[in-house]
Amino acid sequence: MPNSSSISEFLLLALADTRQLQLLHFWLFLGIYLAALLGNGLISTAVACDQCLHTPMYFFFLNLALLDLGCISTTLPKAMANALWDTRAISYAGCAAQVFFFLFFISAEYSLLKVMSYDRFVAIYKPLHYRTLLSSRACVTMAAAAWGNGFFYSMLHTVNTFSLPLCHGNVVNQFFCEIPQILKLSCSQSLLREFWLLVVTSMDLVVAVLFSVIPPTVNPFIYSMRNQELKDSVRKLRRILEYKRKS
Repeated sequence: MPNSSSISEFLLLALADTRQLQLLHFWLFLGIYLAALLGNGLISTAVACDQCLHTPMYFFFLNLALLDLGCISTTLPKAMANALWDTRAISYAGCAAQVFFFLFFISAEYSLLKVMSYDRFVAIYKPLHYRTLLSSRACVTMAAAAWGNGFFYSMLHTVNTFSLPLCHGNVVNQFFCEIPQILKLSCSQSLLREFWLLVVTSMDLVVAVLFSVIPPTVNPFIYSMRNQELKDSVRKLRRILEYKRKS
């Protein structure tokens, strides 16, 4: 039986058996990835460049867009490369990095969504104290806390997972590396392993795609369609870019 010291790479789940379907998955993932890059990139640029959007709410939108970009960039590029080059391999270090960054961006996004909920709560129920409670310094501190929470949470679970001995092969039954699938390869009978398997192993391929790919893609369109100021800023940005391109 192989152990973790002898494993140099993992084999990810093959999304298709035929070459035609592999290429279809590549183009599908590429389209989703480009849509996510475009949407989140437009929001990030609009918020950064438009002085009218330099408010707490849009500052948190900017952070959310960056986290969404990081999350989808952790999983899709490798899946696209494997589909394009007809391979399943990912290095041991690459798998660990994928687990770390995926957990980092996901957990930081959850923390940020709580901060954004607090921002809306204060704006609605305590409007007279809004500028005091959501000052620039407070916003930066809360955003940094969300990113920091994601880092420490991800570091803790990544180190703990990859410190376990692996003796059940190197086949990961998912299109990206995730903790439940890595724990299935472990020969450890620790309580932590059992806990993770019980809590998050309902996460099959379809759920994984919905969980890791769809939110980063649709978030920018949801926020932009429901926010007139952001829509106006994006239109202004597009006009500027078109003018520069023509000139």
